[in-house]
Amino acid sequence: MGGFVDWLVVVGGALFNAAIIGYLARKLLDAPVGWPRTLLLSIGVNFGITPLVNGVLRALHLAPVVGHRASSAAEFLIIGLVICWVLVAEVIALAILEAVLPTGSIPNPLRWLRALPTGARRGVRYTQILRIAARHGLGAYIGRRRARDTPPNAVLAASLRQAFTEAGVTFVKLGQMLSTRPDLLPAEYIVELAQLQTDVPAESWAAVEGVLQEELGPRLTVAFDRIDREPIAAASVGQVHTARLADGTDVVVKIQRPAARTQVTADLDIVMRLARMLERRAAWAADLGVRNIAQGFAASLAEELDYRVELANMQAVSASSPDLVVPRGYPELSGRRVLVMQRLDGRSLSATLAHGSDVLDAQRHAMAAQLLDAVLRQVIVTGVFHADLHPGNIFVQPDHTLALLDFGAVGRLDLGDRLQLAGVLMAVDEQDSAAATTALTDLLVVPDDLDHRDLERDIGQLIMRFGTGIGGGARMFAELFPLVLRHRLGVPAPIAAAFRALAALDGSLSMLAPGFDMIGVARAKSRAIFSDVLDPARVRNQVRLQIATILPMLQRLPRRIDHITNQLETGRFTMNARILADPKDRVFVTRLVQQLILAVLTAALVIGGVLLVVAGNGPAIVTGVPFNTFIGAIFLLFGFVLGARVVVRAFRRGS
Repeated sequence: MGGFVDWLVVVGGALFNAAIIGYLARKLLDAPVGWPRTLLLSIGVNFGITPLVNGVLRALHLAPVVGHRASSAAEFLIIGLVICWVLVAEVIALAILEAVLPTGSIPNPLRWLRALPTGARRGVRYTQILRIAARHGLGAYIGRRRARDTPPNAVLAASLRQAFTEAGVTFVKLGQMLSTRPDLLPAEYIVELAQLQTDVPAESWAAVEGVLQEELGPRLTVAFDRIDREPIAAASVGQVHTARLADGTDVVVKIQRPAARTQVTADLDIVMRLARMLERRAAWAADLGVRNIAQGFAASLAEELDYRVELANMQAVSASSPDLVVPRGYPELSGRRVLVMQRLDGRSLSATLAHGSDVLDAQRHAMAAQLLDAVLRQVIVTGVFHADLHPGNIFVQPDHTLALLDFGAVGRLDLGDRLQLAGVLMAVDEQDSAAATTALTDLLVVPDDLDHRDLERDIGQLIMRFGTGIGGGARMFAELFPLVLRHRLGVPAPIAAAFRALAALDGSLSMLAPGFDMIGVARAKSRAIFSDVLDPARVRNQVRLQIATILPMLQRLPRRIDHITNQLETGRFTMNARILADPKDRVFVTRLVQQLILAVLTAALVIGGVLLVVAGNGPAIVTGVPFNTFIGAIFLLFGFVLGARVVVRAFRRGS
């Protein structure tokens, strides 16, 4: 029974000590500390404090403590000082732990146990991906801090493509996304990654029928007359079945694979972890901003997994492209994993040309001109455009009209970006390299050390190579990306989507109508397109809005000008600049001064304490302990507390 009581005393004392230490640490260090580490430290101290005090008393030739009671006032002072030093030692230990392992950096044990199964599955998949990378010779590049000027390596690009292919759906789609970002990767990588395909066997009807029933419920039997069980197309995320509605309308049903979301979600977690690791360990990854790229890819793929987003994209492009056919969607029959849309007759552009076509050259040129005009209007006039215009997404119907498919990637540009992009194209059309450079730098993110004259010279060379006209500008965008990469210009995601659409447009038009005079056709249509952008009514509304914004300033301007001129005439003109006017600046300076004061006080207390301890003069409190030594120990006590506060503030995140 006595042992149990002793343990209760120890535990109770540890809890009491932890509460005191936790409170003192928060007040003295001005920083939060974790309760688990404080409790563990207190338990250890409670077990060792009595032997420690007794050891100090024996060293001073005093009687040891019995039952935690002092036999004299002098011993009481000595014991109190030792206990204070023990508390300070605990505070300093907590300060060191906070500096090395801040509170929250170590996962909560219960949370860690709950996450153990998921972590185990992630570890298996992570190991598999690393093995794939090593098997294709990519392991050395994960941790090597390569020089920024390392030349592109075609062999490395091929290895990356093979590794992405073997790693599965998510990484294939990551490679496909990167293949559309020539502003990020050299041409060798773009060529290789563009070859990635996701053709996979279709799921059984029993598997996808469950998805249909979960998404549509009773509507499945009421709305559909039939759904063909054999898909007409299958991809990594979903597959497409033909169907007929109850009213006899032919439609297609896009159904997401049952395990697609789980697999992609798990792999996206791996992608984000790899991106963070690469950005920490590899200079080239930090230069490219790999973590931001991964976040953008994750957001894009999350949208692709939600077919309601694709339905909204389809409706938006349809409203902005009256000259092109866009399949009609059925919102009442669609959901997160099911998309029902109008069935179109015909074939994709690539399939049509691969199987031969009876389209006459004149019709091809008319179709190409229609596609060029429609896409340019999407990008420049309406601001809602199809961002993946490869030949597989352009559909040729039996009457030779063009339609667009696959609206998972749709870009949007606000009015300011559209006007700036139009300014780039107009400057290219006029062969004005200076105006093109100005418009381009307004459109992109410019580094502080950009050589504007060198950029203007390169853009001028590019304009001279590709001629004039918007068509030349569209073809020029494929060559513009390496120039942007070389000058380290940042490309916002919406602008990158527009550039990608215009660059892909050139390849599709060249396939549709070889020898198509893009420059001549674009020149013929450019006036109408730019007239829509600069429509007098739209410009008038913009001017009216700007005038309404600056009118109060214009009303006060004459009085201010008169006041300034009067001061100049009388020699009383002065300029007043307020130093530290920003509250953030004042807070920064205040904290800096406080830190400096704490550091000076710490140094003074420590130096004073050391001098007093070394001097050892004055009357003795007890045998062998002079008064100056006792006071010096107190000075050192406070000095170490303030020093711990300074250290914690210096190493705290965000300080």
